[in-house]
Amino acid sequence: MTLSRAAMFPARFRALARVNAFLEGFCREAAIGREQCLRINLVLEELFTNTVRHGHGSESDAPVWVFLTRSASGLRLTYEDTAPPFNPYAQAGPDHADVPLEQRKVGGLGVLMTRELAIAWDYAYLFGRNRIELALR
Repeated sequence: MTLSRAAMFPARFRALARVNAFLEGFCREAAIGREQCLRINLVLEELFTNTVRHGHGSESDAPVWVFLTRSASGLRLTYEDTAPPFNPYAQAGPDHADVPLEQRKVGGLGVLMTRELAIAWDYAYLFGRNRIELALR
């Protein structure tokens, strides 16, 4: 059995509560355990916050789409926004976490964390949207 849900939110920090409620409802309906749901929430909050802060430069009414699917093959999160094209996974090198703190460039750890919590990830810019697809643990 496959369960899919989708929702759209404005790129505003106050919308994070609605994003969380959407995810919590999906987790309940899909019988996803609390620990896994919290990990997904961490990933969603990171993506959403980056969209608002860096993608759009501030809060806006620009749409953010979240698609969640649970199937026999696993859990999939698709995240889309209309910010300028940016592939966060192209710049987050696998050795970034091993670099001493004083030598690291600012930022990038949240993206590294989203990648580490996923089994697979993909980025595309399609039809004026950034699309991040994650197969989650």
